Amino acid sequence: MELAQPILNGDRLALARLLSRVENDTLEGRSALDALFPHTGRAHLIGVTGAPGTGKSSLVNQIALHFRKQGKRVAIVAVDPSSPFTGGAVLGDRVRMRDLAGDPGVFIRSMASRGSLGGLAAATAAVTQVFDAAGFDVILIETVGAGQSEVEIARLAHTTLVVEAPGLGDDIQAIKAGILEIADILVINKADRPGVESTERALKTMLELAHPVRKVFRHHGQVMELNGEDTPDTGLWIPPVQRTVATEGMGLPELLQAIERHVAHLRSSGDWARRERARLQAEFDLILREMLVARFLANLPPKNMESMLESMQNREISPREAVYRLINENKN
Repeated sequence: MELAQPILNGDRLALARLLSRVENDTLEGRSALDALFPHTGRAHLIGVTGAPGTGKSSLVNQIALHFRKQGKRVAIVAVDPSSPFTGGAVLGDRVRMRDLAGDPGVFIRSMASRGSLGGLAAATAAVTQVFDAAGFDVILIETVGAGQSEVEIARLAHTTLVVEAPGLGDDIQAIKAGILEIADILVINKADRPGVESTERALKTMLELAHPVRKVFRHHGQVMELNGEDTPDTGLWIPPVQRTVATEGMGLPELLQAIERHVAHLRSSGDWARRERARLQAEFDLILREMLVARFLANLPPKNMESMLESMQNREISPREAVYRLINENKN
């Protein structure tokens, strides 16, 4: 509780130090997370994902500014790609978010992905827990825009924004990657560019195919279209498509309204509790796997591992067979 109490008291310096300990997975960081956990569960986690070049950072900057106007405290977790050679990262999101500098109600934390899949650093979930316990109302999580593995964001966030932009030619790639399936709100940023109509049309068409509920249906003999609302038959959320120009603030009020509608839907339908349970289950499974693997390798004699690696290299045994044998040998 020694490291946790200053966080609950609103000490920003202590918060920055604890975030470093948590990101580095230190013993002190783990203990603080355990102590802070009972104080979590109140923040709204918003994931922002999409291809590089769509203006995610500018959009996050504007969303944070709008929430600050509502008097809400905002934390931003910006995950940057790491170099596969040096392990370093630019961590340049603070440069792009200068409008938020000096605001005591905003805390920006840049993190290196360190090669982890899913566009999220391995410690991202833990970092969001610290911000949650520290009393931040909204936590914005911007991912690296790594492509197909971006779907991991859906396991962490309550609301997921998928950002596209006209003229990138990657509409079909986004659909291939399965990104549309995880979108709660689709955002076409840089909507002042040519081709925005075709991008919006393509996304809406593919959204109808990707989503389990048709957006267009007949009601009392009339064809009606749903846009970001529950269907009368199923109560499912249909992701709306919002146009924005983040650099000018255009479309931001409408986007914030869509986010508020989604939160209201989550609360009324019970999806908020279901998503929270699924998120905790995923985190539990991840920690369990890591601890079991670490314990298994700690009890495994190095010579046994070397022998198996040599057998695999000589194509005498497959990796799966090697695991089975090592597990059985370790039992004895």
